[in-house]
Amino acid sequence: MGGVGKRAIERWAPGVRERERMLRAIGVSDAMELYRDVPRNLLLSEAPRIGFGSPLSEWELRRLWEDLMGRVRMYIDPPPFMGGGWCPHFVPALVWAVIGRSEFYSAYTPYQPEINQGLLQALFEYQSLIADLVELDVVNASMYDGSTAAAEALMMAMRVTRRRKIVVVGSVHPEYMEVIRTWLSGRGARIVEVPPRGDTGLADVEQAEKTVDGETAAVYMENPGFNGALDPEPETLAEVAHRRGALFVVRFEPLSLGIVKPPGRYGADIAVAEGQPLGLGMNYGGPGLGVFAVRWDRRLVRQMPGRLIGLTRDAEGRRAFTMILQTREQHIRREKATSNITTNEALMAIAAAVYLSLLGGAGLRELARSIWLRSHYLAKRLAGLDGVSAPVFNAEFFKEFTVEFPTDYLKVHSELKRRGLLGGLPLERFGMGERRALFCATELHSRRDIDRLVDAIADALGAAR
Repeated sequence: MGGVGKRAIERWAPGVRERERMLRAIGVSDAMELYRDVPRNLLLSEAPRIGFGSPLSEWELRRLWEDLMGRVRMYIDPPPFMGGGWCPHFVPALVWAVIGRSEFYSAYTPYQPEINQGLLQALFEYQSLIADLVELDVVNASMYDGSTAAAEALMMAMRVTRRRKIVVVGSVHPEYMEVIRTWLSGRGARIVEVPPRGDTGLADVEQAEKTVDGETAAVYMENPGFNGALDPEPETLAEVAHRRGALFVVRFEPLSLGIVKPPGRYGADIAVAEGQPLGLGMNYGGPGLGVFAVRWDRRLVRQMPGRLIGLTRDAEGRRAFTMILQTREQHIRREKATSNITTNEALMAIAAAVYLSLLGGAGLRELARSIWLRSHYLAKRLAGLDGVSAPVFNAEFFKEFTVEFPTDYLKVHSELKRRGLLGGLPLERFGMGERRALFCATELHSRRDIDRLVDAIADALGAAR
Protein backbone atom coordinates (compact mmCIF):
# COMPACT_ATOMS: atom_id res chain seq x y z
CA MET A 1 0.00 0.00 0.00
CA GLY A 2 3.03 2.26 -0.40
CA GLY A 3 3.39 2.79 3.33
CA VAL A 4 -0.15 4.10 3.78
CA GLY A 5 -1.68 2.52 6.89
CA LYS A 6 -5.16 1.04 7.27
CA ARG A 7 -6.27 3.82 9.62
CA ALA A 8 -5.13 6.47 7.13
CA ILE A 9 -7.16 4.81 4.37
CA GLU A 10 -10.24 4.68 6.58
CA ARG A 11 -9.71 8.34 7.55
CA TRP A 12 -9.38 9.66 4.00
CA ALA A 13 -11.77 7.27 2.25
CA PRO A 14 -14.46 6.30 4.77
CA GLY A 15 -16.82 5.11 2.00
CA VAL A 16 -18.40 1.76 2.86
CA ARG A 17 -17.72 1.89 6.63
CA GLU A 18 -19.44 5.27 6.99
CA ARG A 19 -22.43 4.16 4.97
CA GLU A 20 -22.76 1.00 7.08
CA ARG A 21 -22.67 3.04 10.29
CA MET A 22 -25.35 5.42 9.02
CA LEU A 23 -27.59 2.55 7.92
CA ARG A 24 -27.26 0.86 11.31
CA ALA A 25 -28.10 4.15 13.03
CA ILE A 26 -31.43 4.42 11.22
CA GLY A 27 -32.20 0.72 11.51
CA VAL A 28 -31.76 -0.23 7.87
CA SER A 29 -29.61 -3.11 6.68
CA ASP A 30 -29.66 -2.37 2.93
CA ALA A 31 -29.56 1.05 1.32
CA MET A 32 -32.13 -0.10 -1.27
CA GLU A 33 -34.71 -0.20 1.54
CA LEU A 34 -34.65 3.60 1.39
CA TYR A 35 -36.18 3.37 -2.09
CA ARG A 36 -38.95 0.89 -1.30
CA ASP A 37 -41.61 3.49 -2.20
CA VAL A 38 -40.29 3.60 -5.78
CA PRO A 39 -42.02 1.07 -8.09
CA ARG A 40 -39.66 -1.81 -8.84
CA ASN A 41 -40.06 -1.43 -12.59
CA LEU A 42 -38.59 2.07 -12.38
CA LEU A 43 -35.38 0.99 -10.65
CA LEU A 44 -32.31 0.25 -12.76
CA SER A 45 -31.32 -3.40 -12.85
CA GLU A 46 -27.71 -2.50 -13.66
CA ALA A 47 -25.46 0.51 -13.57
CA PRO A 48 -26.18 3.02 -16.38
CA ARG A 49 -23.82 2.87 -19.32
CA ILE A 50 -22.59 6.44 -19.37
CA GLY A 51 -19.24 8.07 -19.91
CA PHE A 52 -16.44 6.75 -22.09
CA GLY A 53 -15.20 3.74 -20.15
CA SER A 54 -12.31 5.63 -18.61
CA PRO A 55 -11.40 9.20 -17.66
CA LEU A 56 -10.47 11.48 -20.56
CA SER A 57 -7.45 13.73 -20.71
CA GLU A 58 -7.95 17.44 -21.32
CA TRP A 59 -6.85 17.02 -24.95
CA GLU A 60 -9.20 14.07 -25.55
CA LEU A 61 -12.06 16.01 -24.02
CA ARG A 62 -11.32 19.02 -26.22
CA ARG A 63 -11.29 16.83 -29.35
CA LEU A 64 -14.60 15.28 -28.36
CA TRP A 65 -16.15 18.71 -27.71
CA GLU A 66 -14.92 20.10 -31.04
CA ASP A 67 -16.33 17.08 -32.86
CA LEU A 68 -19.75 17.57 -31.25
CA MET A 69 -19.74 21.31 -31.93
CA GLY A 70 -18.79 20.65 -35.55
CA ARG A 71 -22.14 18.89 -36.00
CA VAL A 72 -24.15 21.89 -34.77
CA ARG A 73 -25.90 23.85 -37.52
CA MET A 74 -25.38 27.57 -37.03
CA TYR A 75 -27.84 30.04 -38.54
CA ILE A 76 -25.89 33.28 -38.69
CA ASP A 77 -26.22 34.47 -42.29
CA PRO A 78 -29.09 35.16 -42.17
CA PRO A 79 -30.15 34.95 -38.50
CA PRO A 80 -33.18 32.80 -37.58
CA PHE A 81 -36.66 34.04 -38.48
CA MET A 82 -38.25 31.81 -35.85
CA GLY A 83 -40.67 33.50 -33.49
CA GLY A 84 -42.00 32.22 -30.19
CA GLY A 85 -40.64 34.74 -27.71
CA TRP A 86 -36.91 34.05 -28.21
CA CYS A 87 -35.58 35.99 -31.20
CA PRO A 88 -32.12 37.11 -32.35
CA HIS A 89 -31.01 40.59 -31.27
CA PHE A 90 -27.70 42.41 -31.37
CA VAL A 91 -25.69 42.32 -28.15
CA PRO A 92 -23.10 45.13 -27.92
CA ALA A 93 -19.57 44.07 -27.02
CA LEU A 94 -19.66 46.36 -23.98
CA VAL A 95 -22.40 44.22 -22.42
CA TRP A 96 -20.13 41.16 -22.50
CA ALA A 97 -17.16 43.23 -21.29
CA VAL A 98 -19.03 44.46 -18.21
CA ILE A 99 -20.73 41.22 -17.14
CA GLY A 100 -17.47 39.34 -17.80
CA ARG A 101 -15.76 41.18 -14.96
CA SER A 102 -15.05 38.79 -12.11
CA GLU A 103 -16.86 40.84 -9.46
CA PHE A 104 -20.08 40.45 -11.49
CA TYR A 105 -19.50 37.16 -13.29
CA SER A 106 -18.70 35.10 -10.20
CA ALA A 107 -20.79 36.93 -7.61
CA TYR A 108 -23.80 35.30 -5.99
CA THR A 109 -26.52 36.84 -3.82
CA PRO A 110 -25.08 39.92 -2.01
CA TYR A 111 -25.79 38.73 1.51
CA GLN A 112 -23.17 41.08 2.95
CA PRO A 113 -23.98 44.59 1.68
CA GLU A 114 -20.86 46.14 3.22
CA ILE A 115 -18.66 44.26 0.75
CA ASN A 116 -21.10 44.14 -2.19
CA GLN A 117 -21.80 47.81 -2.84
CA GLY A 118 -20.85 47.61 -6.54
CA LEU A 119 -23.14 44.67 -7.27
CA LEU A 120 -25.98 46.17 -5.25
CA GLN A 121 -25.68 49.50 -7.05
CA ALA A 122 -25.74 47.75 -10.43
CA LEU A 123 -28.94 45.91 -9.46
CA PHE A 124 -30.45 49.14 -8.14
CA GLU A 125 -29.74 50.79 -11.49
CA TYR A 126 -31.40 47.84 -13.25
CA GLN A 127 -34.52 48.26 -11.12
CA SER A 128 -34.59 52.00 -11.85
CA LEU A 129 -34.21 51.53 -15.61
CA ILE A 130 -36.98 48.93 -15.78
CA ALA A 131 -39.25 51.10 -13.64
CA ASP A 132 -38.80 53.95 -16.14
CA LEU A 133 -39.37 51.59 -19.05
CA VAL A 134 -42.68 50.12 -17.82
CA GLU A 135 -43.82 53.23 -15.90
CA LEU A 136 -44.39 51.28 -12.71
CA ASP A 137 -42.91 52.05 -9.33
CA VAL A 138 -41.24 48.94 -7.92
CA VAL A 139 -39.09 46.35 -9.70
CA ASN A 140 -37.39 43.29 -8.23
CA ALA A 141 -34.12 41.68 -9.31
CA SER A 142 -34.22 37.91 -9.04
CA MET A 143 -36.73 36.23 -11.35
CA TYR A 144 -35.76 33.23 -13.48
CA ASP A 145 -37.44 34.04 -16.82
CA GLY A 146 -40.65 35.36 -18.33
CA SER A 147 -42.74 32.24 -17.76
CA THR A 148 -41.88 31.83 -14.09
CA ALA A 149 -42.29 35.58 -13.55
CA ALA A 150 -45.84 35.26 -14.93
CA ALA A 151 -46.59 32.32 -12.63
CA GLU A 152 -45.13 34.16 -9.62
CA ALA A 153 -47.27 37.21 -10.45
CA LEU A 154 -50.46 35.13 -10.43
CA MET A 155 -49.54 33.43 -7.15
CA MET A 156 -48.84 36.88 -5.72
CA ALA A 157 -52.28 38.07 -6.88
CA MET A 158 -53.87 35.12 -5.08
CA ARG A 159 -52.06 36.04 -1.85
CA VAL A 160 -53.01 39.71 -2.07
CA THR A 161 -56.69 39.22 -2.96
CA ARG A 162 -57.18 35.95 -1.02
CA ARG A 163 -59.02 34.61 -4.05
CA ARG A 164 -58.38 31.50 -6.15
CA LYS A 165 -59.73 32.17 -9.64
CA ILE A 166 -57.36 33.19 -12.46
CA VAL A 167 -58.77 34.41 -15.79
CA VAL A 168 -56.37 34.14 -18.73
CA VAL A 169 -57.50 36.24 -21.68
CA GLY A 170 -56.37 36.27 -25.31
CA SER A 171 -53.46 34.56 -27.04
CA VAL A 172 -51.00 33.26 -24.43
CA HIS A 173 -47.75 31.41 -25.06
CA PRO A 174 -48.58 27.68 -24.64
CA GLU A 175 -45.34 27.06 -22.75
CA TYR A 176 -46.12 29.94 -20.40
CA MET A 177 -49.48 28.31 -19.76
CA GLU A 178 -47.77 25.02 -18.92
CA VAL A 179 -45.59 26.77 -16.34
CA ILE A 180 -48.56 28.67 -14.90
CA ARG A 181 -50.60 25.48 -14.53
CA THR A 182 -47.67 23.65 -12.93
CA TRP A 183 -46.83 26.39 -10.43
CA LEU A 184 -50.45 27.02 -9.47
CA SER A 185 -51.44 23.33 -9.32
CA GLY A 186 -50.69 23.04 -5.62
CA ARG A 187 -52.29 26.37 -4.70
CA GLY A 188 -55.90 25.42 -5.25
CA ALA A 189 -56.17 27.80 -8.20
CA ARG A 190 -58.97 27.59 -10.75
CA ILE A 191 -57.71 28.74 -14.15
CA VAL A 192 -60.28 29.87 -16.72
CA GLU A 193 -59.14 30.64 -20.27
CA VAL A 194 -60.93 33.10 -22.53
CA PRO A 195 -59.76 32.45 -26.13
CA PRO A 196 -58.88 35.35 -28.45
CA ARG A 197 -61.29 36.62 -31.09
CA GLY A 198 -60.88 34.66 -34.30
CA ASP A 199 -60.71 37.63 -36.66
CA THR A 200 -58.24 39.83 -34.81
CA GLY A 201 -56.51 37.41 -32.44
CA LEU A 202 -57.02 40.02 -29.70
CA ALA A 203 -58.49 39.61 -26.24
CA ASP A 204 -62.25 39.07 -26.23
CA VAL A 205 -63.23 41.75 -23.72
CA GLU A 206 -66.96 41.00 -23.85
CA GLN A 207 -66.42 37.34 -23.00
CA ALA A 208 -63.87 38.28 -20.33
CA GLU A 209 -66.41 40.57 -18.69
CA LYS A 210 -68.82 37.64 -18.40
CA THR A 211 -66.09 35.45 -16.89
CA VAL A 212 -64.45 37.79 -14.36
CA ASP A 213 -66.36 37.89 -11.07
CA GLY A 214 -65.95 38.55 -7.37
CA GLU A 215 -63.91 35.36 -6.96
CA THR A 216 -61.28 36.38 -9.52
CA ALA A 217 -57.80 37.08 -8.17
CA ALA A 218 -56.23 38.23 -11.43
CA VAL A 219 -56.85 38.80 -15.12
CA TYR A 220 -53.78 37.85 -17.16
CA MET A 221 -53.02 38.89 -20.73
CA GLU A 222 -49.97 39.02 -23.01
CA ASN A 223 -49.46 42.12 -25.11
CA PRO A 224 -48.43 41.37 -27.78
CA GLY A 225 -49.99 37.93 -27.65
CA PHE A 226 -48.30 34.71 -28.64
CA ASN A 227 -49.86 35.05 -32.09
CA GLY A 228 -48.19 38.46 -32.46
CA ALA A 229 -51.38 40.55 -32.21
CA LEU A 230 -50.84 43.83 -30.37
CA ASP A 231 -53.88 45.07 -28.45
CA PRO A 232 -54.44 48.82 -29.02
CA GLU A 233 -56.78 49.21 -26.01
CA PRO A 234 -55.62 46.95 -23.15
CA GLU A 235 -57.01 49.45 -20.65
CA THR A 236 -60.51 48.09 -21.35
CA LEU A 237 -59.42 44.75 -19.89
CA ALA A 238 -57.85 46.56 -16.93
CA GLU A 239 -61.21 48.18 -16.24
CA VAL A 240 -62.94 44.79 -16.34
CA ALA A 241 -60.47 43.40 -13.78
CA HIS A 242 -60.56 46.39 -11.43
CA ARG A 243 -64.36 46.60 -11.51
CA ARG A 244 -64.45 43.15 -9.87
CA GLY A 245 -61.60 43.84 -7.44
CA ALA A 246 -59.11 41.67 -9.36
CA LEU A 247 -55.53 42.54 -10.25
CA PHE A 248 -54.51 43.12 -13.86
CA VAL A 249 -51.34 41.23 -14.83
CA VAL A 250 -49.65 41.89 -18.18
CA ARG A 251 -46.74 40.21 -19.94
CA PHE A 252 -45.12 42.72 -22.31
CA GLU A 253 -42.32 42.72 -24.89
CA PRO A 254 -39.53 45.02 -23.58
CA LEU A 255 -38.31 46.50 -26.87
CA SER A 256 -41.84 47.21 -28.08
CA LEU A 257 -42.12 49.89 -25.38
CA GLY A 258 -40.01 52.17 -27.57
CA ILE A 259 -43.17 52.79 -29.65
CA VAL A 260 -45.99 51.15 -27.65
CA LYS A 261 -47.51 52.55 -24.45
CA PRO A 262 -46.10 50.83 -21.34
CA PRO A 263 -48.18 48.64 -18.99
CA GLY A 264 -48.13 51.20 -16.19
CA ARG A 265 -49.93 53.67 -18.42
CA TYR A 266 -52.91 51.40 -19.12
CA GLY A 267 -53.65 50.13 -15.65
CA ALA A 268 -51.41 47.11 -15.09
CA ASP A 269 -50.99 46.25 -11.42
CA ILE A 270 -48.22 43.76 -12.17
CA ALA A 271 -46.12 43.65 -15.36
CA VAL A 272 -43.79 40.81 -16.29
CA ALA A 273 -41.59 40.04 -19.26
CA GLU A 274 -38.82 37.89 -20.65
CA GLY A 275 -35.70 40.06 -20.61
CA GLN A 276 -33.88 38.12 -23.34
CA PRO A 277 -34.18 40.99 -25.88
CA LEU A 278 -32.34 43.29 -23.47
CA GLY A 279 -28.79 42.30 -24.37
CA LEU A 280 -28.87 38.64 -23.34
CA GLY A 281 -28.50 36.94 -26.71
CA MET A 282 -30.25 33.68 -27.52
CA ASN A 283 -27.97 31.49 -25.39
CA TYR A 284 -29.43 28.26 -26.80
CA GLY A 285 -32.67 29.07 -24.97
CA GLY A 286 -31.18 30.23 -21.68
CA PRO A 287 -30.36 31.69 -19.28
CA GLY A 288 -33.11 34.27 -19.40
CA LEU A 289 -34.27 37.09 -17.16
CA GLY A 290 -37.66 37.46 -15.55
CA VAL A 291 -38.71 41.10 -15.41
CA PHE A 292 -41.19 41.81 -12.60
CA ALA A 293 -42.70 45.22 -11.75
CA VAL A 294 -45.66 46.44 -9.69
CA ARG A 295 -47.39 49.75 -9.06
CA TRP A 296 -46.88 51.34 -5.66
CA ASP A 297 -49.23 49.67 -3.22
CA ARG A 298 -48.03 48.44 0.15
CA ARG A 299 -49.96 45.18 -0.24
CA LEU A 300 -48.33 44.47 -3.59
CA VAL A 301 -44.80 45.43 -2.56
CA ARG A 302 -44.88 43.33 0.61
CA GLN A 303 -46.01 40.29 -1.37
CA MET A 304 -43.45 40.63 -4.17
CA PRO A 305 -41.36 37.51 -4.70
CA GLY A 306 -37.58 37.64 -4.69
CA ARG A 307 -35.77 40.68 -3.41
CA LEU A 308 -35.54 44.47 -3.72
CA ILE A 309 -32.41 46.57 -3.66
CA GLY A 310 -32.77 49.94 -1.95
CA LEU A 311 -30.78 53.14 -1.50
CA THR A 312 -30.12 54.25 2.07
CA ARG A 313 -27.46 55.84 4.34
CA ASP A 314 -24.88 54.04 6.41
CA ALA A 315 -23.93 54.78 10.03
CA GLU A 316 -21.69 57.64 8.86
CA GLY A 317 -24.31 59.21 6.63
CA ARG A 318 -22.83 58.01 3.34
CA ARG A 319 -24.94 56.76 0.46
CA ALA A 320 -25.26 52.96 0.60
CA PHE A 321 -27.18 50.14 -1.04
CA THR A 322 -28.74 47.11 0.61
CA MET A 323 -31.41 44.45 0.19
CA ILE A 324 -34.52 46.04 1.71
CA LEU A 325 -36.94 43.19 0.99
CA GLN A 326 -35.82 39.58 0.77
CA THR A 327 -38.68 37.19 1.32
CA ARG A 328 -37.06 34.25 -0.44
CA GLU A 329 -36.99 30.97 1.42
CA GLN A 330 -33.27 31.31 2.27
CA HIS A 331 -33.90 34.45 4.31
CA ILE A 332 -37.03 33.66 6.33
CA ARG A 333 -39.00 30.66 7.52
CA ARG A 334 -40.00 28.63 4.50
CA GLU A 335 -43.73 28.74 5.26
CA LYS A 336 -43.59 32.56 5.25
CA ALA A 337 -41.61 32.87 2.01
CA THR A 338 -43.30 34.54 -0.96
CA SER A 339 -41.13 32.55 -3.36
CA ASN A 340 -38.82 29.55 -3.51
CA ILE A 341 -36.57 31.22 -6.07
CA THR A 342 -32.97 30.38 -5.31
CA THR A 343 -30.85 30.64 -8.46
CA ASN A 344 -29.38 34.09 -8.93
CA GLU A 345 -30.22 35.96 -12.16
CA ALA A 346 -28.29 39.07 -11.14
CA LEU A 347 -25.80 38.66 -13.99
CA MET A 348 -28.59 38.79 -16.56
CA ALA A 349 -30.14 41.80 -14.83
CA ILE A 350 -26.82 43.65 -15.00
CA ALA A 351 -26.55 42.79 -18.71
CA ALA A 352 -30.00 44.33 -19.24
CA ALA A 353 -28.98 47.43 -17.27
CA VAL A 354 -25.85 47.90 -19.41
CA TYR A 355 -27.87 47.37 -22.60
CA LEU A 356 -30.57 49.90 -21.66
CA SER A 357 -27.95 52.40 -20.54
CA LEU A 358 -26.27 52.17 -23.94
CA LEU A 359 -29.55 52.57 -25.82
CA GLY A 360 -31.12 55.42 -23.90
CA GLY A 361 -34.62 56.62 -24.66
CA ALA A 362 -33.91 57.84 -28.19
CA GLY A 363 -32.01 54.66 -29.04
CA LEU A 364 -34.84 52.47 -27.78
CA ARG A 365 -37.37 54.34 -29.92
CA GLU A 366 -35.13 54.04 -32.99
CA LEU A 367 -34.55 50.33 -32.38
CA ALA A 368 -38.24 49.59 -31.84
CA ARG A 369 -39.14 51.47 -35.03
CA SER A 370 -36.50 49.52 -36.96
CA ILE A 371 -37.91 46.20 -35.73
CA TRP A 372 -41.46 47.29 -36.55
CA LEU A 373 -40.49 48.29 -40.10
CA ARG A 374 -38.53 45.11 -40.81
CA SER A 375 -41.23 42.78 -39.48
CA HIS A 376 -43.87 44.61 -41.51
CA TYR A 377 -41.72 44.45 -44.63
CA LEU A 378 -41.38 40.68 -44.14
CA ALA A 379 -45.16 40.34 -43.69
CA LYS A 380 -45.81 42.40 -46.82
CA ARG A 381 -43.42 40.28 -48.90
CA LEU A 382 -44.93 37.03 -47.62
CA ALA A 383 -48.47 38.27 -48.24
CA GLY A 384 -47.47 38.76 -51.89
CA LEU A 385 -46.95 35.01 -52.34
CA ASP A 386 -49.79 33.02 -53.85
CA GLY A 387 -51.93 31.41 -51.16
CA VAL A 388 -50.01 32.87 -48.20
CA SER A 389 -51.77 34.94 -45.52
CA ALA A 390 -49.49 37.24 -43.53
CA PRO A 391 -50.37 38.24 -40.93
CA VAL A 392 -53.28 35.88 -40.31
CA PHE A 393 -54.99 38.18 -37.82
CA ASN A 394 -56.36 41.61 -38.60
CA ALA A 395 -54.41 43.44 -35.92
CA GLU A 396 -51.24 45.45 -35.44
CA PHE A 397 -48.11 43.50 -34.50
CA PHE A 398 -44.53 44.03 -33.37
CA LYS A 399 -41.61 41.78 -34.35
CA GLU A 400 -43.61 38.53 -34.50
CA PHE A 401 -46.68 37.55 -36.51
CA THR A 402 -48.58 34.44 -37.58
CA VAL A 403 -48.42 33.24 -41.19
CA GLU A 404 -50.67 30.69 -42.89
CA PHE A 405 -49.47 28.69 -45.90
CA PRO A 406 -51.46 26.87 -48.58
CA THR A 407 -49.72 23.60 -47.65
CA ASP A 408 -48.22 21.81 -44.67
CA TYR A 409 -45.64 24.28 -43.35
CA LEU A 410 -43.26 21.55 -42.13
CA LYS A 411 -42.47 20.75 -45.78
CA VAL A 412 -41.56 24.38 -46.37
CA HIS A 413 -39.60 24.47 -43.13
CA SER A 414 -37.51 21.45 -44.10
CA GLU A 415 -36.68 22.96 -47.49
CA LEU A 416 -35.63 26.22 -45.84
CA LYS A 417 -33.28 24.38 -43.48
CA ARG A 418 -31.77 22.54 -46.44
CA ARG A 419 -30.94 25.97 -47.88
CA GLY A 420 -29.37 27.19 -44.64
CA LEU A 421 -32.40 29.21 -43.50
CA LEU A 422 -34.30 28.81 -40.23
CA GLY A 423 -37.89 29.86 -40.93
CA GLY A 424 -40.86 30.42 -38.67
CA LEU A 425 -41.85 28.35 -35.65
CA PRO A 426 -44.22 25.54 -36.79
CA LEU A 427 -47.44 25.92 -34.78
CA GLU A 428 -48.62 22.35 -35.35
CA ARG A 429 -46.81 21.31 -32.17
CA PHE A 430 -49.15 23.62 -30.23
CA GLY A 431 -52.30 22.34 -31.94
CA MET A 432 -52.70 25.55 -33.96
CA GLY A 433 -52.79 24.01 -37.41
CA GLU A 434 -50.23 22.33 -39.62
CA ARG A 435 -50.23 25.21 -42.11
CA ARG A 436 -49.35 27.98 -39.66
CA ALA A 437 -46.02 29.31 -38.41
CA LEU A 438 -44.80 32.17 -36.23
CA PHE A 439 -42.22 34.40 -37.91
CA CYS A 440 -40.11 37.24 -36.55
CA ALA A 441 -37.86 39.95 -37.96
CA THR A 442 -35.52 42.07 -35.85
CA GLU A 443 -32.79 44.67 -36.28
CA LEU A 444 -30.43 41.85 -37.31
CA HIS A 445 -32.40 41.02 -40.46
CA SER A 446 -31.41 43.07 -43.48
CA ARG A 447 -33.63 43.65 -46.50
CA ARG A 448 -31.41 41.20 -48.39
CA ASP A 449 -31.98 38.56 -45.67
CA ILE A 450 -35.74 38.99 -45.86
CA ASP A 451 -35.81 38.87 -49.66
CA ARG A 452 -33.68 35.72 -49.61
CA LEU A 453 -36.10 34.04 -47.20
CA VAL A 454 -39.19 34.99 -49.22
CA ASP A 455 -37.62 33.81 -52.48
CA ALA A 456 -36.74 30.47 -50.86
CA ILE A 457 -40.31 30.09 -49.55
CA ALA A 458 -41.67 30.87 -53.02
CA ASP A 459 -39.46 28.13 -54.50
CA ALA A 460 -40.52 25.68 -51.80
CA LEU A 461 -44.22 26.37 -52.39
CA GLY A 462 -43.71 26.01 -56.11
CA ALA A 463 -42.05 22.65 -55.66
CA ALA A 464 -44.83 21.51 -53.32
CA ARG A 465 -47.43 22.18 -56.00
